[in-house]
Amino acid sequence: MARRRTKKRVHAGANVRGNAANSSASRAPKSMVIGLRTGAGEVGPSRQLVKDVRSMMEPGTASRLKERRSNRLRDYTTMAGPLGVSHLLLFSRSSSNNTNLRLAITPRGPTLHFRVDKYSLCKDVRKAMKHPKGGGKEYISPPLLVMNNFTSLTSKEGEVPAIPKHLESLTTTVFQSLFPPISPQATPLSSIRRVLLLNRELPSASSSSTPVESNSYTINLRHYAITTKRTGLPRSVRRLNAAESLIKERKTKRGGLPNLGKLEDVAEYLLDPTAAMGGFTSGSESEVETDAEVEVLETTTRKVLNKRQLESKRKAESDETRRDGPPVEKRAVKLVELGPRMKLRLIKVEEGVCDGKIMWHEFLHKSKEEEKQMEKVWEQRKREKEERKRIQRENVERKRAERRASSKEANATVEGKDDDDDDDDDAQWDSEGLEDDDDEDDMEVDGPAGIPVVAG
Repeated sequence: MARRRTKKRVHAGANVRGNAANSSASRAPKSMVIGLRTGAGEVGPSRQLVKDVRSMMEPGTASRLKERRSNRLRDYTTMAGPLGVSHLLLFSRSSSNNTNLRLAITPRGPTLHFRVDKYSLCKDVRKAMKHPKGGGKEYISPPLLVMNNFTSLTSKEGEVPAIPKHLESLTTTVFQSLFPPISPQATPLSSIRRVLLLNRELPSASSSSTPVESNSYTINLRHYAITTKRTGLPRSVRRLNAAESLIKERKTKRGGLPNLGKLEDVAEYLLDPTAAMGGFTSGSESEVETDAEVEVLETTTRKVLNKRQLESKRKAESDETRRDGPPVEKRAVKLVELGPRMKLRLIKVEEGVCDGKIMWHEFLHKSKEEEKQMEKVWEQRKREKEERKRIQRENVERKRAERRASSKEANATVEGKDDDDDDDDDAQWDSEGLEDDDDEDDMEVDGPAGIPVVAG
């Protein structure tokens, strides 16, 4: 008997490695950036700011999310679980025309409330730059998160810190969970193309600072793209390399090709400082800051080899590595700002998703007795909520039992009615005289050829 073929192309569960990759991808954090309308007649935050933040959070965000005027916060929190969304970034505008940002972790919180003091859109950042960088392959991979001054220095003995330590650690954890963690040993450097910089402004130590400034928690957000280029080469040689890449890509960009028509030899282009953009003697073009230089493994084009060629190449590479070490090259790293810019001021921290007990507030401060009283109030609310849920469950079970009982009674009534109808039909057939068939059979006589004839 022929063996049945196992389908491995489109059915789930066939490719074990693919399922492992999907499971790891499902564990990666996902976010939704939403611009909420706080009222029917009020105007929400800038739509362009929401779009810029979505592009900054790519690829683990809903970049094509479309909001409706009738959507509310509960609609998004309800769909966050089935869609695997772990973070919600909610932009809104208050009655005093302030733009606010709420950063919530689903499904149980906490929620950080920020007031956006200042912000600049991506288009404004590009206009201010001489050589802006457009959106290319930078948004394929998540950015590298760099955080500075999120934990303040230890205070003196007996001095109460303006910002509690648990609040600083909580804020650090919330921002770290926005993007997947990066392993320095396993993550390739070529996949890191962007940097998200979060810098906390520490309160000034001068005596002229007001209490509000000393208790404030302000974060500056910047978004950069990482660009690299080889060092130790003059600009003329770099232009030749760029021209070679343009020819390979079949692009007709004359600005990248050096003009060697008036030169007799290529050595004049490389050595003469007055010929075609200068040569090695131009130190300002070939030297870069040593702080911006990093050493990375040299990237070369690879050729598809068979098994024998691959083994011989591995042996040769292992011998070279033992003698000289792995091939490395120096590259200069430069950051180009992409935008947006935001200055966020933390106002309060809630325990749930945009609801629940307030863990910290910048402007409202309570004493120990007031905090204990609030704890009692929240415990009472929690007990009342659990009681309401219990009553609702009991009501649902009772209604289900009543529905089942009513359905059983209806089925029994229908069966009894069917039995009565059958009895009535039998009585009706008997009333027509069909029950005297035996007497009529006795009155039959045989006619000619054996045909029965009923006597008149």
